[in-house]
Amino acid sequence: MELENSNYTLEELHIVLGYFSIDAASFHVKTLTAGYINDTFLVSKTDRPLYIFQRINHTVFADIDGLMQNVSSALKVLNARDYTQIKLVSTPSGQYHIKVMNGYWRLMTFIPNSTTFNTTTKATIAFEAGRIVGKFHDLLQHEKPSAYADTIPRFHDLSYRSAAFNSALENAHSSKLEIAQEDISYARTTLQKLKAIEVDKLKVRICHNDTKLNNILFSKKTNKALSLIDLDTIMKGYFFYDFGDAVRTIVNTAPEDEQDHSKITFCLDLFEAFVKGLSDNSSFLTKEELKSLPLGVVFMPFIHGLRALTDYLNNNKYYKVSYENQNLDRCRSLFSFSEKAWGNQKEIQRILASHFPALQA
Repeated sequence: MELENSNYTLEELHIVLGYFSIDAASFHVKTLTAGYINDTFLVSKTDRPLYIFQRINHTVFADIDGLMQNVSSALKVLNARDYTQIKLVSTPSGQYHIKVMNGYWRLMTFIPNSTTFNTTTKATIAFEAGRIVGKFHDLLQHEKPSAYADTIPRFHDLSYRSAAFNSALENAHSSKLEIAQEDISYARTTLQKLKAIEVDKLKVRICHNDTKLNNILFSKKTNKALSLIDLDTIMKGYFFYDFGDAVRTIVNTAPEDEQDHSKITFCLDLFEAFVKGLSDNSSFLTKEELKSLPLGVVFMPFIHGLRALTDYLNNNKYYKVSYENQNLDRCRSLFSFSEKAWGNQKEIQRILASHFPALQA
């Protein structure tokens, strides 16, 4: 029997589920459409969701063993009174993933009565997002970065993304260079400005590296943040990566490819709520890390925009597009938000200093 919105039949999925330590025959499987990388399914029993079942995209993530070691190590630590633990389900032999049917598969527990938000206008949601991002880092602060594999090497590395951009410029069609002339100029100028972030002074941490708002689970009943999901990019990084990526999706309600830039916002009230939530779980942060946060708010949307621009110049090889210039629209929207973050630097610094006394010295 074919499963809706899936490349697999129910029979095939039940065969794969049978490799894990559950009674596969007694469960119902449904395709989940959220997420662009992995194939994801919800496994339920008598309409009660119990597991998330995934085929990991081994084209995007070449080192599946390293990825799963990262995830299993982090999940063992990500457990506290105010952080809901997600658990991996093993096979009878103790493995947390298997290779079968031309893919790599894993099974993990589902958190009941949970939900996600793509955007928000509520300060309470922004506060909870800040609190849970802080708690995530607080719990992982003693993990050894050397023990974690780089699942996507140099994912947010400025020099690497700059080199890829320059290579795309050399090979792009002249028509695209003409159309994107202003965007290319903005990218070059901003790349120079962002060199002011002195990463050699920052502590290397285990980061989520994709802390957009819809990667945070909230309670349906209380709107309390429960935990972070989509953990495949857990690896080494700097705290301003996770800070800036969360901010870009919390203080702005416009989509990444929004063409009307007047709809792109930087809501300072939501920013302050997020920072206030973060300050509840922030004792691990150094003064140098706190000083990097204002530029981090510029850095993350810019890096995403630069990647979209690079892909546009490379004829859309990485990101899926539904029309020819969608990557250029993504780039322009993200650059517009990045520019608004530049314009709000004084307020960003003021708000951070009001919640982090170390910045007042």
